[in-house]
Amino acid sequence: MRIPDTICGRLSEGELAANFADAHPPLTHAQAVIEAERCFYCYDAPCVQACPTSIDIPKFIKAIATNNMQGSARTILESNILGGACARVCPTEILCEQKCVHTVREAGQAIRIGALQRHATDWQMEHGGQPFTRAVATGKRIAVVGAGPAGLACAHRLAMHGHNIDLIDTHTLPGGLNEYGVAAYKLADDFAQKEVDFLMAIGGITFQGGLSLGKDFTVAQLRKEYDAVFLAVGLAGVRAMGIEGEQLDGVMDAVTFIETLRSQDKKTVPVGRRVVVVGGGNTAVDAAVQARRLGAEDVFLVYRRGHEQMSATTVEREWAQTNGVTVKLWASPVRIVSENGVLCGVEFARGAIGPDGSAAYNPADTFIIEADMVLKAVGQTFLPTALQADTIAISGGRILVDEQYQTTMQGVFAGGDCTPGEDLTVAAVRDGRDAAEAIHAMLSQNSGQ
Repeated sequence: MRIPDTICGRLSEGELAANFADAHPPLTHAQAVIEAERCFYCYDAPCVQACPTSIDIPKFIKAIATNNMQGSARTILESNILGGACARVCPTEILCEQKCVHTVREAGQAIRIGALQRHATDWQMEHGGQPFTRAVATGKRIAVVGAGPAGLACAHRLAMHGHNIDLIDTHTLPGGLNEYGVAAYKLADDFAQKEVDFLMAIGGITFQGGLSLGKDFTVAQLRKEYDAVFLAVGLAGVRAMGIEGEQLDGVMDAVTFIETLRSQDKKTVPVGRRVVVVGGGNTAVDAAVQARRLGAEDVFLVYRRGHEQMSATTVEREWAQTNGVTVKLWASPVRIVSENGVLCGVEFARGAIGPDGSAAYNPADTFIIEADMVLKAVGQTFLPTALQADTIAISGGRILVDEQYQTTMQGVFAGGDCTPGEDLTVAAVRDGRDAAEAIHAMLSQNSGQ
């Protein structure tokens, strides 16, 4: 019987520091100016239309080209207060950069919009401080439940309008996925908390950690205490594979694995010698690459369909492969294999695309990949049980909202991943920002302003 080999501290501190350093070093100012000068500064630019937060991209890039760094950063941050994180984690290759005229009309290299956005926002955080000021205090209090990108963006915009915000989260630190759910090398050097500190410097925002909706309080209770409520609770549930052996030691959610990496000393995080990651999204890639960088010798990312159906972008897939991850497609997990109750591998059924376009698997044609550790990355879900005490409608497994982000409970708004739409950081920021404007409009109307 093969003995599992899952231990902590496979690599030295120096190796871990190098492996989890910033994956994409920033541009120098000279490099940024040269890149900015390549931009055509298009009128009605397609890159702006492709940005969920509608940043005026030509304007901020032109400001870099003319050495107006403060103006560049302000242009970004007035649309996206988390522009620094988004510059690092957003799939710009399928958003703004994909629509760049250099790519669409000239078959050339797109302007490096993400890198330029990072350059400008980093400059602001290092040199300029908080670029926005609070309006005169209104005396209104808003509870924002969830301190991830949507909640932070909402809190900041409400604070700008002079309201007071209590930001409530289950974690001990604010930041949400940026703090706990993104690969460490994407937001290195504690950037998530630096950005939170930068954002909260506007004043009027108080953070309360360690409190969970549905356990420690209900929305109805908050509604009695506050003038409005914004729900940005994300997707707290993780889908199960529903196969034999899923409860074995060594099988865990990729989300939990990533959170452990982000919240603990990496020397104390156990990793197998052979790791199998099941899934095809960015979370699967983040888990697989980080397992490899923790010291796993062999990492397999196994997805049930083909490249075209993976939610991980082409850039993410290539990143996994260049980091030594073996990607296997058209394989569906059948069971977790064990010997005497000890994890030793995963059995997969081979598949292919059927005549009708659906995936078809042959239960008689299987193979086993040996593993000491299995990470499940088959999707996250909203947990409606947190709202069971409240009269808030759920539709399609998410909180139902109207065009103004209003839920079916008066004075309660919602946005981010817990509502229908794209599960992107930048989309969550847009939701929080726009919901804040809707809340402010409601409060202004109610007070006769």
